[in-house]
Amino acid sequence: MVKLKDIADQVGVSVSTVSRVINHDVSRSVNEDTRNRILEAAHTLGYKTNKLGKTAKGKRDAAMPGFHVGCVVAVPQNKYNHPYFSIILEGVERGLSSQGYRLEFIHSMATGDDLSDLQRLVKDHGVDGMIVVEGIQPEAYHWIKKNVRAVVGIDISDHEVPVIAYDRVAAAKAAVAHLIAKGHREIGFVGGPGRYGDIQREKRFRGFQHAMVEAGLAIDPDWIINVNWDVSQSYERMKEAFSSQGKRPTAFFCASDMMAIPAMRAATEQRLRIPEDVAFFSVDNIELSQFTSPPLTTIHVPKMEMGMIAAGTLLDYLNRRYTIPVKIWVPHELKLRHSTGDHS
Repeated sequence: MVKLKDIADQVGVSVSTVSRVINHDVSRSVNEDTRNRILEAAHTLGYKTNKLGKTAKGKRDAAMPGFHVGCVVAVPQNKYNHPYFSIILEGVERGLSSQGYRLEFIHSMATGDDLSDLQRLVKDHGVDGMIVVEGIQPEAYHWIKKNVRAVVGIDISDHEVPVIAYDRVAAAKAAVAHLIAKGHREIGFVGGPGRYGDIQREKRFRGFQHAMVEAGLAIDPDWIINVNWDVSQSYERMKEAFSSQGKRPTAFFCASDMMAIPAMRAATEQRLRIPEDVAFFSVDNIELSQFTSPPLTTIHVPKMEMGMIAAGTLLDYLNRRYTIPVKIWVPHELKLRHSTGDHS
């Protein structure tokens, strides 16, 4: 069975871009040349949509068994070529494919996006179940819960639906505790705000804070660097911070590898040695993290498995095998590398 990712890999674009072209989603523009290459690749690979199983009014033909599943990701499209989310989405597709289903669409939803685009996709595809990756804006989320039969979340906060997650607080705490065990006493934080726009309520910051407080260490507010989950801001803000003449931390905990990598570049451009002058520890273990210079110490998050478990859980609920909203925690693992003076 040809998947959206197969097309994305052949063309060299994100899965959501392929989904947008295949499903004629015009909520964000796609370059005409890219659109043509996607359609050509879909034809060459033999991708077929499920729309033949629906009537002209969008209702499923009774002769066509099964469920129709969509996915919403809380990531702006211009940041969607993201090695963390793409692996989760690949896991979702694999989980569905293993049971004979296909992901109907992937819709990326930035703050302020028009809800009507999502409503149209749900209606056009006759969606029975939805996987929500990260917290989307409340209006859209409430609409999904009201209008879609079954919802499963990945790393969302909702006790009313099944959720697949890793313990972000515990993961961050373990990372900072390792830095403290290595002798660091001044540790900075690089990340972005949580769901309510406050960096201090974000789970990875809370884990950082817990570790520092338990060790009796002070947190310098000047070294809590809010880069709004933006790669460019991480580089620019850290470049400014490292070029200042004040005392700087000997280590940084970064809330994601994508924030850590540009921060490391900013450090090396200021002739700071990693880890001798400043150490870095982050979260996600994207594939690129092992190829940075030096290799980045990080927390491994089982991204593929999260997507696969979410898909299986959603099908379980659609098949009414379970009714209570379970929460499934996946384990995390420290990947110790040279950016903290460790050797894998």
